Amino acid sequence: MRLTAGTSTRLGASWDGRGTNFALFSANARKVELCLFDSQGRRELERIELPERTEDVWHGYLNDVSPGQLYGYRVYGPYEPEHGHRFNPNKLLIDPYAKRVAGRLVWSDAHFGYRTGSPREDMSFDRRDNARGMPKAVVVDETFNWGRREISPGIRWEDTIIYEAHVKGLTNKREDVPPNLRGTFGGLSSPAMIEHLKRLGITAIELLPIHGFVDDRVLVEKKLVNYWGYNTLSFFAPEPRYAQDNPLDSFRTTVARLHDAGIEVMLDVVYNHTAEGNHMGPTLCFRGIDNASYYWLSRENRRYYDDFTGCGNSVNLTHPRVLQLVMDSLRYWVEVCHVDGFRFDLATTLARGPNGFDRGGAFLAAVRQDPVLATVKLVAEPWDLGLGGYQVGAYPSQWSEWNDRYRSAMRRYWSGEGSLIGDVSRRMTASSDLFNHDHRKTRASINHITVHDGFTLADLFSYNQKHNEANGEGNRDGSNDNHSNNCGVEGATDDPTIIELRRQLRRNQLACLFLAQGTPLILAGDEVGNAQHGNNNVYCQDNETGWVGWDNLGLEGEDMTDFIGQMTEIRRRFPQLRSQRWLDGRRKDGSYGVLWLTPAAEEMKESDWNFPEGRFLAYVLGPLEPGGAAIFIVLNAAPEEIAFKLPKITEYKSWQQILNTTEARLNTVEFLPGADSKAPPRSVLAFTGTA
Repeated sequence: MRLTAGTSTRLGASWDGRGTNFALFSANARKVELCLFDSQGRRELERIELPERTEDVWHGYLNDVSPGQLYGYRVYGPYEPEHGHRFNPNKLLIDPYAKRVAGRLVWSDAHFGYRTGSPREDMSFDRRDNARGMPKAVVVDETFNWGRREISPGIRWEDTIIYEAHVKGLTNKREDVPPNLRGTFGGLSSPAMIEHLKRLGITAIELLPIHGFVDDRVLVEKKLVNYWGYNTLSFFAPEPRYAQDNPLDSFRTTVARLHDAGIEVMLDVVYNHTAEGNHMGPTLCFRGIDNASYYWLSRENRRYYDDFTGCGNSVNLTHPRVLQLVMDSLRYWVEVCHVDGFRFDLATTLARGPNGFDRGGAFLAAVRQDPVLATVKLVAEPWDLGLGGYQVGAYPSQWSEWNDRYRSAMRRYWSGEGSLIGDVSRRMTASSDLFNHDHRKTRASINHITVHDGFTLADLFSYNQKHNEANGEGNRDGSNDNHSNNCGVEGATDDPTIIELRRQLRRNQLACLFLAQGTPLILAGDEVGNAQHGNNNVYCQDNETGWVGWDNLGLEGEDMTDFIGQMTEIRRRFPQLRSQRWLDGRRKDGSYGVLWLTPAAEEMKESDWNFPEGRFLAYVLGPLEPGGAAIFIVLNAAPEEIAFKLPKITEYKSWQQILNTTEARLNTVEFLPGADSKAPPRSVLAFTGTA
């Protein structure tokens, strides 16, 4: 027989070498049809009703379907928006478990389940067929020859340095990457990029979303695109625009080559919402398969969505089958694609229950017990836009979190704001006030100054205001809370004094990032002064504004690649910068974790912490083991020089300077304990004790 019942145990399209099993979850459907298409995706060849339903999974096995077959689903059920049901079999739907997607979404009114333009749009059932403009799922053969050498680098958390990058934006303007690889997965692992990452000392590249996504209709009509990719349609399929041929194999080849170079691959994943938007959005996948199961619906009126994300809808992971989808997706990327970790966009939404954020809820509990995910790095963006959404420091010990408190404090400090030394001291020592509980380690704090969302490092010291006019939203989008400092001129300047000040402030931020305990994350392009002309929300700018500009590569003063390489080497040299222990002060035996010192090298008292408008902070991090070297760090954000003394610590005969951000080339200088020195205006200094 051509069609048999098959199995419900593996969702999606599963080819076994003889035929393909199709399985789709829908609790509220009445019938599911599998639609097969020709190789171009233009002509629907046949519709096959899935013959069996087991535990709300509709399934069937076709013995003549093999890899390369294009398909989609039509799902029958009630169209009752007021009860949360939006079934419409006139709409071809993508398989939530599709491993590959062919074609691009061509926008038209046919993609909407209701009749657009009618007086009561939500209630008017639309009978137009949308198949012609829909991307199609593709049956795939998941086998791949990884080779005997391929193995995850297995970088310890304490040694991790993360580089956040966009697949296309990173290499599209990089001239030493072969033209056919620029902007693709292959470009990430080109020899030139690997050499660059190694020079920086990067251990992990974190990619902005590569799950299959679509461009919002409103952007397309403005001749823009969803450049960042935070508009997911498929949680299993790599985005085809980043590959020349087979996206899955292209991505896996890139992972293998990066692994060979000792670099881990992390993915920014968006499980909190989908591309279907709010109640007026299109019917592309989940909405038409089982709207009431996949999404958080308003308790007052199930026609509407609970929107914790600002994107129109929120995925409901309290439903066991929806939770299964996310967990299956995560395991797929680890087991099939060898991904080393994930950064979860708006992670608070994933951990929501009926009463808000739940630290013991279904998703966090599932992740905690999963043996596959126990082997990878998990990073939360620990907030969303819903009530009680800000949850920095609240995640379980298995997780690390983006620490926006570090970003805010260090931006304010180096932009010239005073009376912050107490806050800065906490941020430089892994933010124990946020994370030192429940056996968490210092790696819980992912320290960053800049990420994809916001100013680049160069723009942070070139603009006081955002300039997002090109986004077509009247400059209303993007954050107004940037804590930036244009150093006297808004935008580009040829004033050499301002140019040098901006460079120095960039070096200061980078130096602090690598001297701070916790896990450092840098934004791709910051090392070469990449600018976005003051646009702090380039989500729709798939052009030279959003791409990394490499014009400054090799340009003295602007190219800080070697400086970052020196900072990563300092970080490796001093284990206390990477320590997973929380710091303590002076111990009974005279040893110490950290000593906070006044400019006179005396241990600070309460009154010193409250010094009016204080901008000077100095401290010694003691060695982790007997015989190790201490590191003495001095931060001076004041616009004037500040005199200070080198600490008198009996174990050391002298202090050797290893960092001065005001010097283009470090001059090795040694100081006796107690010797007088001066911290230049707006500078970061570091010294090591020599026995």
